[in-house]
Order: sequence, then structure tokens, then C-alpha cells
Amino acid sequence: MMRGVFVAAGALILWAGPVGAHHSFSAQYDRAKPHTITGTVTKMEWQNPHIYFYVAVKDDTGKDTVWAVEGMAPNGLYRQGWRRDTVKAGDVVSVEGWLARDGSHLLNMGNVQLNGQRIFSGTAPTN
Repeated sequence: MMRGVFVAAGALILWAGPVGAHHSFSAQYDRAKPHTITGTVTKMEWQNPHIYFYVAVKDDTGKDTVWAVEGMAPNGLYRQGWRRDTVKAGDVVSVEGWLARDGSHLLNMGNVQLNGQRIFSGTAPTN
């Protein structure tokens, strides 16, 4: 009987660990600060809990600034038709999203166009 309680407690601790590391949208991003970037994908990271891809965006002087774009979980994107190679280095994308609160070059993914064609229409979660 006691062994079952310890096993259950251990399983609960292991399950709760990753949940605590997950952040809410409003903790990291500002819904009042929509932003759009257009540039060339430099890298794609298809990983849990969220995918990231990096976009080199040219400023008015021609200098590249690399933006990180955070998307949803790979499983959610997979259900919407994305695959690991849907967005890859060299692709030209336009991303509408929301700026990070800390002022970094980080954008939460909203709508995405790849080579002029819409591939994702999403909205930021409300919480």
C-alpha cells in the first residue's frame, strides 16, 4: 500500500515539473504591442514545448537583425499541416505577432506567410 503511494507521488512530481516551467503568454508577451517582421529564415528548431525559428530582418541601413519567433507546440502545428521542413533556412517569411515584454528581438507567432502564401493563421492565447 505505501509503495503505491510513493509511486503515485513520484509520478506526480515528474509530471508537474515541466508544467511549472511553461510560461503564460501575458507573462512574456504584450498583446498591446503587435508587430510584423519580414525576412529570411536562418534556422528552425522543431522542439517541445514550442517551436522557434529565426528570421534575419534588414533595417533601413541594410543591416540584418535576427529575430526569434516562438510558435506553438510541434504537435499543434502538425495538426495544422506543418511538418519539420515547412519552414526552413532560406525561406522568406512575414510574421505578424506580438513583441516580448523585455524588449528583445522575440516575437510570438500569429499569422505567417511563407514566400507570399499564408501558412498559419493563429491568435495569441488569452489568459
